[in-house]
Amino acid sequence: MHFLLLHPAGNGDIQWCFSQVKGTLEDDVTEADIISCVEFNHDGDLLATGDKGGRVVIFQRDPISKNSIPRRGEYNVYSTFQSHEPEFDYLKSLEIEEKINKIRWLKRKNPAHFLLSTNDKTIKLWKVSERDKRVEGYNTKEENGTIRDPACITALRVPTIKPMELMVEASPRRIFANAHTYHINSISVNSDQETYLSADDLRINLWHLEITDQSFNIVDIKPTNMEELTEVITAAEFHPAECNVLVYSSSKGTIRLCDMRSAALCDQHSKLFEEPEDPTNRSFFSEIISSISDVKLSNSGRYMISRDYLSVKVWDLQMETKPIECYPVHEYLRSKLCSLYENDCIFDKFECCWSGNDSAIMTGSYNNFFRVFDRTTKRDLTLEAARDIAKPKTLLKPRKVCTGGKRKKDEISVDCLDFNKKILHTAWHPSENVVAVAATNNLFLFQDKL
Repeated sequence: MHFLLLHPAGNGDIQWCFSQVKGTLEDDVTEADIISCVEFNHDGDLLATGDKGGRVVIFQRDPISKNSIPRRGEYNVYSTFQSHEPEFDYLKSLEIEEKINKIRWLKRKNPAHFLLSTNDKTIKLWKVSERDKRVEGYNTKEENGTIRDPACITALRVPTIKPMELMVEASPRRIFANAHTYHINSISVNSDQETYLSADDLRINLWHLEITDQSFNIVDIKPTNMEELTEVITAAEFHPAECNVLVYSSSKGTIRLCDMRSAALCDQHSKLFEEPEDPTNRSFFSEIISSISDVKLSNSGRYMISRDYLSVKVWDLQMETKPIECYPVHEYLRSKLCSLYENDCIFDKFECCWSGNDSAIMTGSYNNFFRVFDRTTKRDLTLEAARDIAKPKTLLKPRKVCTGGKRKKDEISVDCLDFNKKILHTAWHPSENVVAVAATNNLFLFQDKL
């Protein structure tokens, strides 16, 4: 896996440079190694990734890089564990993949860390803790753990605590299963840190972190007759501060805000965010590209961003009629929609994320490009998570895509883009300009140049 850096230059543009690299850059990538989610914890000291093989890898920020001046965003492997295994539903003759769809951290309350991870059907609560001491001198068992013969015990020993090499243990504390008929696409921890939601294509369930055998269905859009189905839920998230408010997006390009105080079943939304379609852009692919693949509320709780296939939109929670900002991500692909439909790329689900102070937005594209939009200066930047970066602190050059005519030296033609290389998963450090970008089986880290 991989790691790199982000920095505003004196002219206001954002520059990036290479920080560190971990893992290998092999051409032969196995399906199980492909990263499927990336998530920083609340203080940014830990970064978790999940992959299609059901593994969770946690990286910890290097203490030296954290305390150095200027601070550097370097992370080392902290813990690796198998979160989910492949299963088979014999009643439905259906294979359940081990792929980790989402990871969400709980706020830290004690020396241990807790996180939720989910595949298509089962959510697990994991405890990640450190152990640097061991107990020696048991009376009833040997040091290797075998039980001693009671006849051999002739004296009473007082066990003693001895220091040992630091060991990080990951143990499943809760397993939340059998509540979703369809594939889980989202989980979100509530601000009360006691409950969380899980969403599939047609339903959203509310769970208590201490109760595994029951959940409460708060949204159900399943029609009586499935032939009348016109939309599905694509993403859902709790408000960062108001524990009664949640939002969820749909394949129809709408976002609904629900208030759990108004009704137990939130089928009737409180607000509906939808932008009227421009008739001049109407095409066969309009419904597909308007589907929202990700929605994220801002850290302040005032705004939210939604990602559809071609753009990122910023919404004010006080204004439902239209977004207050719209940033085209790869408008040059509008002329390629037919071929993107044929190779199924048009159904790719790109994620998006906020910077810690809500002043910038990041999302991914093809050819291992990712986009950063500065909301203050309205500048945008296209960068490539490239594998040919040699040294730490190597400056990354902005990339440009040309759509026709004469191509300039540093530009790449839209016809030369590699659609097999795509940045679907990104994460931004909660308080610093450190970002994580997943490109196939490589994790790139970038930070600002101070």
